[in-house]
Amino acid sequence: MFNPSRDDARNFLFDSWRKQRAGEVLTPLEDIAAQLIAKHPEYHALLENPEQFKHKDYTPAEGEPNPFLHLMMHLTMQEQISINQPPGIRAHFQRLTAHYQSEHDALHKMMECLGEMLWQAQRNGSGPDVGVYFACLEKQ
Repeated sequence: MFNPSRDDARNFLFDSWRKQRAGEVLTPLEDIAAQLIAKHPEYHALLENPEQFKHKDYTPAEGEPNPFLHLMMHLTMQEQISINQPPGIRAHFQRLTAHYQSEHDALHKMMECLGEMLWQAQRNGSGPDVGVYFACLEKQ
């Protein structure tokens, strides 16, 4: 099972963006990451300065979203949709894309629900509950 550390995940994003900008060959996963990064120009300067940002902490108290978490959640959503896991996630994506008339906006709504499910699991000391995830998605 792939279980990267915080540094591994951040270095993956830094390297994917660097390789994309340099015209280097990307692995399929790096290519997906680079495409997601391209859709988030607000993160370009950060990802072009790994020494300045690779150890930065993002806390809720600061009110600043964590760009690394945001991009990794995008990757998670892409993976879930591509393999339809959990079963039915692709149908939710298609419905939300039609509703919001934007794949990107649909993904952001789905990421909110994924985050809610993970937050509840952490708060309750339990595993992720797909029922919580899908209940949230159905409200979107």
